[in-house]
Amino acid sequence: MKTLGKIPTGKIERASQLVKTGFKVGGNYVAYYGEKIIHPSLTRDKLNESNAEDIYDGLKNMKGSALKVAQMLSMDKNILPKAYVDKFSLSQFSVPPLSAPLVRKTFKTYLGQYPEAIYDTFTPDSVNAASIGQVHKATKDGKQLAVKIQYPGVADSISSDLAIVKPFAIKMFNLQGKDSEKYFKEVEHKLLEETDYKLELKQGIEIAEACKNIPNLRFPTYYPELSSEKTITMDWMEGEHLSEWTAHNKNQDKANKIGQSLWDFYLFQMHQLRQVHADPHPGNFLIDENDNLIAIDFGCVKQIPDAFYYPYFEISKPEILDNVVLFMEKMYDLEVLRKDDTQHEIEYFTALFHKMLSLCTAPFRSENFDFSNEAFFKEISDLGEAFSKDPQLRKMNGNRSSKHFLYINRTFFGLYNLLHDLKANVDTQHYKKYMF
Repeated sequence: MKTLGKIPTGKIERASQLVKTGFKVGGNYVAYYGEKIIHPSLTRDKLNESNAEDIYDGLKNMKGSALKVAQMLSMDKNILPKAYVDKFSLSQFSVPPLSAPLVRKTFKTYLGQYPEAIYDTFTPDSVNAASIGQVHKATKDGKQLAVKIQYPGVADSISSDLAIVKPFAIKMFNLQGKDSEKYFKEVEHKLLEETDYKLELKQGIEIAEACKNIPNLRFPTYYPELSSEKTITMDWMEGEHLSEWTAHNKNQDKANKIGQSLWDFYLFQMHQLRQVHADPHPGNFLIDENDNLIAIDFGCVKQIPDAFYYPYFEISKPEILDNVVLFMEKMYDLEVLRKDDTQHEIEYFTALFHKMLSLCTAPFRSENFDFSNEAFFKEISDLGEAFSKDPQLRKMNGNRSSKHFLYINRTFFGLYNLLHDLKANVDTQHYKKYMF
């Protein structure tokens, strides 16, 4: 794979890269509509493939928050066309890495030493490269190690990248008024946290210790003395990325076993720890030769405050969903309904969220849930498409719901998609065995 000897870090340089990408996408649309005049039956498949290719090519060399957005979008297979999901999913663990000379230079900048002065051996070529950092293999004192190094300039470019993206996001998601700022601040805050490797180290150690009793679940040991704000050293864990494993697995019992561990891991974090690994994409999980699930990245951990936790999980209960008064109370608690809403807005958003929650929280209202159920995922996809085409929704203020929905909903939809890839059938109450 081609390596990078430089990453654009300046605001103007990065903005220029995004503008260039925009021109390419614009050209794709001109070509598409020109061809459609000649061939009216032409579908958008070719256009989607061209746009996905150009957008990904433009973002992959920028790294950082621009590429992270693509990674986040690739997790929701119900919103983007398949061409985008397939291309953007490469950002999870397979993007152009830094060149060996730039790696050595970056190490020297961060730690004041070259990697060979710290480790007994160090592989200069990256093993995995993603949006915020890349991983190298090393050894020390007979231990096989994984060393994650952050790309230079990533933390400094987050605010400026989001400022460039913000106008497009406001238009895309129909955000209006000053309240939209809380969503951008939430994303900026979480992305900045992901560049704090000392925080990631702490989160990884704490969650691994808390979840150690969940069977078939493994974590690497972390080495604080070999880590810093921009580098993390942990055990090298052998295994396949979850997406690679599901591509060839034919054993349903193994899929159910791994899926159960994944479900228990997430629900235990939600209900016991009140914080959760909020980046559930295939690149963050390995499966070893004994069919154990390995969690390897804790850069994005979302804290769940009580004021959000209680109404969020209570609203899915049948006694709340089926009671109009209680349901609306929770809607106000979750900031979906507001005191200045008109009667029409109250009725419209109550009906809309009731339909959405009745569907998306179905796994919580069943003792067992089969995530291979294609009809369930088609319903979610159809509902999302219907909302995107609803003229009433486009006219209304899109600033709905607590800022905490952003990462908690992202977590659940990412979890659902991983379980769907596994085609797993899980016991939804099993996680309670490990609570204390």
